[in-house]
Amino acid sequence: MKEFWYLALKDLLIEFRTKQMLNSMVIFSLLIIVIFNYSFSNMLYKVEIYDIAPGILWIAFTFAGMLGLSRSFASEKEDGCLDGLKLCPVDPSAIYLGKVSSNLVIMFIIEAIIIPLFIVLFNFKNITGLSGLVVIVLLGTVGFIVVGTLFSALTVNMRTREILLPVILFPIIIPLIMSAVMGTRKVLMDGSIMSAVNEIRILVVYDIVFLIASLLVFEYIIED
Repeated sequence: MKEFWYLALKDLLIEFRTKQMLNSMVIFSLLIIVIFNYSFSNMLYKVEIYDIAPGILWIAFTFAGMLGLSRSFASEKEDGCLDGLKLCPVDPSAIYLGKVSSNLVIMFIIEAIIIPLFIVLFNFKNITGLSGLVVIVLLGTVGFIVVGTLFSALTVNMRTREILLPVILFPIIIPLIMSAVMGTRKVLMDGSIMSAVNEIRILVVYDIVFLIASLLVFEYIIED
């Protein structure tokens, strides 16, 4: 656990000093929310806000998260840092969990900024479903980062990793995104987390299965 926390802290300190990924992710997700809000508010026909807003929210999360994931292991390639990590007397799973933790913290910061703006721009007056929304976002983000971090390590040695990562990642996270969008829609409409129990179950199973699988295969992923 000590090695895992040290590795996560290292990544977070580097990011908070430079703020390269954080700034770009915030700006990109804000642009998505604002542009979609402006587009749908000016449409000639009525659009049910509960039908479009959850999808827009998760588009912002996944696209912004993709920017961070594409740089997650790429920064370790500079000056042979990844080789140094592999030479350290730590279990490879500690490296993976450290990366997952730092990526999660950054994503949670992004989501903490985006969700209030999302509620204001889309004029959600019924905020009783916010607790359910937090649960859905938490579970969806964990699954997205768990899988995304693994595939980021898989593509780190490829020249076209920024293009290849979304191509191989999005088919894997389709069940996660579909469940997260449907769960978000239900809790925003009904204001109760119980209305999205089935989606929450899918998200929990997805997170557990892919976390265990990632821990088992990560050692072989980072081998040359």
